[in-house]
Amino acid sequence: MKENSKQITRRNFLGTTGAVAAGITILPSSVVSGMGHKAPSDKLNIAVVGIGGMGNSNLKAVSPTENIVALCDVDWGYSKKVFEANPNAKPYWDWRKMYDEMGKSIDAVIVATADHTHAIIAAHAMTLGKHVYVQKPLTHTVYESRLLTKLADKYKVATQMGNQGSSGEGVNLTVEWLQNGEIGEVRKVEAFTDRPIWPQGLNVPKGEWVPDTLNWDLFIGPAKMRPYNSLYTPWNWRGWWDFGTGALGDMACHILHPVFKGLKLQYPIKAQGSSTLLLTDCAPNAQMVKLVYPARPTAKKAKMTYPEVEVIWYDGGLQPPKPAGWPAGKNMNNAGGGVIFHGTKDKLICGCYGRDPWLLSGRVPASPKTERRLPDGVSHEMDWVRACKESADSRVKTKSDFSEAGPFNEMVVMGVLAVRLQGLNKELEWNGNTMQFTNISADDKVRLTISDNFTIIDGDPKFDRPNLTINAQEFANEMIKHNYRAPWSLPEMPA
Repeated sequence: MKENSKQITRRNFLGTTGAVAAGITILPSSVVSGMGHKAPSDKLNIAVVGIGGMGNSNLKAVSPTENIVALCDVDWGYSKKVFEANPNAKPYWDWRKMYDEMGKSIDAVIVATADHTHAIIAAHAMTLGKHVYVQKPLTHTVYESRLLTKLADKYKVATQMGNQGSSGEGVNLTVEWLQNGEIGEVRKVEAFTDRPIWPQGLNVPKGEWVPDTLNWDLFIGPAKMRPYNSLYTPWNWRGWWDFGTGALGDMACHILHPVFKGLKLQYPIKAQGSSTLLLTDCAPNAQMVKLVYPARPTAKKAKMTYPEVEVIWYDGGLQPPKPAGWPAGKNMNNAGGGVIFHGTKDKLICGCYGRDPWLLSGRVPASPKTERRLPDGVSHEMDWVRACKESADSRVKTKSDFSEAGPFNEMVVMGVLAVRLQGLNKELEWNGNTMQFTNISADDKVRLTISDNFTIIDGDPKFDRPNLTINAQEFANEMIKHNYRAPWSLPEMPA
């Protein structure tokens, strides 16, 4: 595949005057920590894929101490300033070409593209022995999350999901309070966000001319091809099912992490979703999801037991009812969302990122400090850099290592599945080990709404909502594990 059919060069695009990439000091691949010990004094050679949004923030967090040797983005208009600010990094449109040309000189990869390409970029990086930092949500599907979890274990690379709140004190305290038994058993959790803040509930737009600075085929990647429209990218891709995961993917990775970690969750056994009008292509304006998790084993001398628990999610401005005793006038929303843990002895409340945890009783716990704290001034990204430089045999895991972030992300994308399968009008039963719904039969059908239109005739609205009916099992299986568009493919799932 050509790098770009329009043959836009770095010189004419950025207005540079020379080969600025010359003179970079390249570390040999033998020092990659997945292949041999890497001294803390050494600098990582880092490539960043998807640099226009959060990728730029991640880049800025590591660039003061590490080498940024390559930058890749499908939209050189949106990313122009980032390319200009990093003239020593070799520019690419296609991450596959970048791996082919610079694979031996890259130690680690930051992935901050649209959700649907996270897995494929990160998976192939790991098979090359590269450490990976992947923006949230980790992946687009359950299968992809499971794959990245297993690949990270197989190749012994340092990993981190970009839910930066997991490195914060709020998550530490919430987990410690829960596991010290401060609120007793937890059988119900409610969580919410005020997102989306991008447009959702939209009909599929008509095609537009592709900007010269955008490679649309590379943006689509493994998804089904569709005509370009500016409603899809940049950033607004979050609301379109083929590319994003809506408010769940954007915010649940921040809000639900202390729930998943503090309650020692793994795979749900039941899922049910509802929403405002659900369209085939675009996420709804608001949704609610209920996930049920089975009882978990309790360690000897543990101060908390783990019974079956239901986790209820709200977004689009919806919030759970305020529990009895809620302080009058206190806003439930803290930094974009919140969580209520309903315990048998008390209720624990925290904001997005686990921020500012507190007990409804007003009591302030003095629980033991059991969670690892990052040193002052060390960011989520730099904790990952630290892990990259440690030997795999003695490495201290990051705060959102894929061994935890992978199963946790399955929780997030399971919410998407529950919403998109709500037309079955039943609680879905899930086998996490086999990644299958056990109560969707081969004959079950689900009706999907294609678009939402209406006209006013003689003063009355006339609704036009065309729909299609499809096999529910086939629909569910494709969402669990995507059928990638040729020639895109994932590595094989490790045993």
